[in-house]
Amino acid sequence: MKADELRGKTPDQLRDSLVSLKKEAFNLRFQQATGQLENTARMNAIRKDVARIKTVLNQKAAEAAK
Repeated sequence: MKADELRGKTPDQLRDSLVSLKKEAFNLRFQQATGQLENTARMNAIRKDVARIKTVLNQKAAEAAK
């Protein structure tokens, strides 16, 4: 997920994708704990995507506050 793609979305869409990514991260943590996780790089990618979404949400909130 690129930051440019995220900036084109509304805050509601960003929050929805944030919730889905957090659910996926939760499921991946359980898979890792039980030894079923095959693609360990996906966890890192999800963490970075969550950070990108939070950054864009904060930027949009700062713009709205001005």
